[in-house]
Amino acid sequence: MGSVQSVCVCGAGTMGSGIAQVAAMAGFATIQFDVNEDMLAKSRSSIEKNLAIMVEKGRISSEQRQQALGLIHFTAKTENCIADLIIEAIIENLDAKTALFQKLVPINSSKTIFATNTSSISVSAIAKGCGEEKRMAGMHFFNPAPLMKLVEVIHTAQTDDTVTETLVAVAKQMGKTPVICSDSPGFIVNRVARHYYLEAMELVEKYGADIATTDAVMEAAGFKMGPFKLMDLIGMDINYSVSNIVWEALGKPERLKPSTMQRQKVEAGELGRKTGKGFYKY
Repeated sequence: MGSVQSVCVCGAGTMGSGIAQVAAMAGFATIQFDVNEDMLAKSRSSIEKNLAIMVEKGRISSEQRQQALGLIHFTAKTENCIADLIIEAIIENLDAKTALFQKLVPINSSKTIFATNTSSISVSAIAKGCGEEKRMAGMHFFNPAPLMKLVEVIHTAQTDDTVTETLVAVAKQMGKTPVICSDSPGFIVNRVARHYYLEAMELVEKYGADIATTDAVMEAAGFKMGPFKLMDLIGMDINYSVSNIVWEALGKPERLKPSTMQRQKVEAGELGRKTGKGFYKY
């Protein structure tokens, strides 16, 4: 695979928008795609606001801000999604991700690299569904993408080594810290983090612990954010979905059983910061 000059980020939600900002700031010609025009408008506004704040804080110059904005092209047309690297960051659903890649593979070069930002779905399954097993890998950013340094590069049994090497190089150019991991349930972070969330909810559900106190204790112990604040930031729907995927993929062990408490939050539409209410009110 050749060097990456252009990046297309599919999905203009919080994560996709953040990745597009990071790509443009790293000097890549960037395409931000979403079928929803409103989401594209929100993404443009968010990126402009974030870059303006960075100028105010002296992190970047006005010239760097203008350069980054000039590198981003927003589109709602699939046929415009042509780049050296495609990063998919849409809904956490296997069929939806596969369907998108099935549309993008035929219109792109035979050298294009395809990466999914999935946090828990099998990368191998996505690759198999679109017939691009050698050119497909995971490139999992963390929220908020412009601030979080870690990027998991997920290498499947079929991924070409040069693809993995290229994604590691791209992540470094973006100022990130890439770690290579195998395609396994939850990868590294989401596998380890299940206990952080599940144990905290069990303490509240079964033993009457207080949500705010539990967060405060964990933060005092050195965690940057307590489990309940973090679930509200990530989004209850996303966090609960990941818990289910990891639980089912590992054979439904009792220790990783998703929380009833969180399921009820999802059913009530109390998804955290994005809805104004989760474990806390915003």
